[in-house]
Amino acid sequence: MPIFETILGLLLGASLLSMLAQRINVPYPTLLAVGGALVAFLPGMPRLDLPPKLILALFVAPVLLDAAHDASLRDLRENWAPILSLVMVAVGLTTVAVAVAARYFVPEMPWAAAVALGALLAPPDAVAALAVLRQVEPPHRIRNILEGESLLNDASSLLIYKLAVGAVAAGSFSVGKAIPAFGLVVVGSVVAGWLLAKLTGLLTVRMTDAPAAIIVQFVTTFGVWLLAEHLGLSGVVTIVVFAITAARRSTEAMPPSVRIPSFATWESITFVLNVMAFTLIGLHVLPIIEGLRGHDQLGQLGAALAILAVVVVVRLAWVLLYGFARRQTQRAGQGDDSVESRAQTFKSGLMVGWSGMRGIVTLAAALAIPRDFPQRDFILLTAFTVVLGTLLVQGLTLQPLLLLLRLPKDGKVAREIALARVATLKAAIAHLDNDPSDAARRLGHEYRAALEAVEKGRDPRHSRENVLRQELMPCTRQALDELRDSGRIGDEAYRAVEQELDWLELSSRPV
Repeated sequence: MPIFETILGLLLGASLLSMLAQRINVPYPTLLAVGGALVAFLPGMPRLDLPPKLILALFVAPVLLDAAHDASLRDLRENWAPILSLVMVAVGLTTVAVAVAARYFVPEMPWAAAVALGALLAPPDAVAALAVLRQVEPPHRIRNILEGESLLNDASSLLIYKLAVGAVAAGSFSVGKAIPAFGLVVVGSVVAGWLLAKLTGLLTVRMTDAPAAIIVQFVTTFGVWLLAEHLGLSGVVTIVVFAITAARRSTEAMPPSVRIPSFATWESITFVLNVMAFTLIGLHVLPIIEGLRGHDQLGQLGAALAILAVVVVVRLAWVLLYGFARRQTQRAGQGDDSVESRAQTFKSGLMVGWSGMRGIVTLAAALAIPRDFPQRDFILLTAFTVVLGTLLVQGLTLQPLLLLLRLPKDGKVAREIALARVATLKAAIAHLDNDPSDAARRLGHEYRAALEAVEKGRDPRHSRENVLRQELMPCTRQALDELRDSGRIGDEAYRAVEQELDWLELSSRPV
């Protein structure tokens, strides 16, 4: 079957599986990976052997940029300690534990190769985590921690992975040389991401044609990733810093006629990329099995399953240990050691620890290993087993676990949206008070009624006077920017109210 028809068939099948997943309340990445594995055994199926670097650029770069653009810098700062513990400590512990386990099951595997296996298995995948989290809807703080981790853990693990692969090629490994190289890559990536965001902002701020702007956005995304790779920097860190910096621009930097179709297009395309990524994971089961011919297949599969257990247990143990230590520190400072408080800490830790699905980054890193690499077939089998195993075991049980734990919803985003609506309405009223016309006075009454409705928790309904609405937009958007810049609202509430203003502005324009 030709490749083009195969891709069309896979997209159609994946879309149907996604609809089924939504109907039966199951995370769609799990069904897609299983569906891809089943399709791989169909007779006559061509192989989709994409280069590993293309897999990372095509499937990871745009999805990671989309997630980082929506991330709240304020919330990242507030949760920096748990995020850093996951990005650095959890990744490091998982790498070491997997390397030791791999050496136990396969004694002939060199230590550098075992470390490379541990590094590529260490990071929960951003694509998998975000896809599942958006369906299970955990509490706001837990979601912020997991999303923050998913933006950065690939960087630390992939850097360790590259150093380990390089050590196998060179025949030696020096920690003294690795640490400065690690720091230099991280710092260089941060600087490059910030500079590129500032430079591209000078171009995009002048674009008013939506189709052209969207094309430039995607070209820029892939360009930033490829440039970082060519410079020897971390594509993950560069694209994350680039997206967060770009997202901090004022809401007035892009007209609503461009922003609304841009966001809709990004949402659709990132979903398509997610669908193809998880289907691609399943499709690689057959080549991996064929590579094991002549080996002790049952023995290697048993070792891969044991390493899957190590990956899950190490993350869960670290998160619970970190939560206990943090709880003890807080108790010493605040004296709060109630049974309810301890239970909430344990429940939150359990939820974070169990949200460790692996995905396309792990598989792409495994496929990128040179063909003459020691124990490459075992590494590929283990990577696929861990990816599919975590998607099945953890992905399918996250929703039941969340219901079982009964974690309270904090309502933080809803309160911040209400705060932003109040601030923008007050800014509009202040502007109208300076206008002596009868139309401004009438509209002022409408806005005060809307303000009263918002303050009482009701849905605001106010007038749509065309000319005056256009005049009010700059002051309302400025008020919204000030709320975010001061840290009184996060980016989720900011985007929600920004979208409301965009639709109001577009609806008030003369046809």
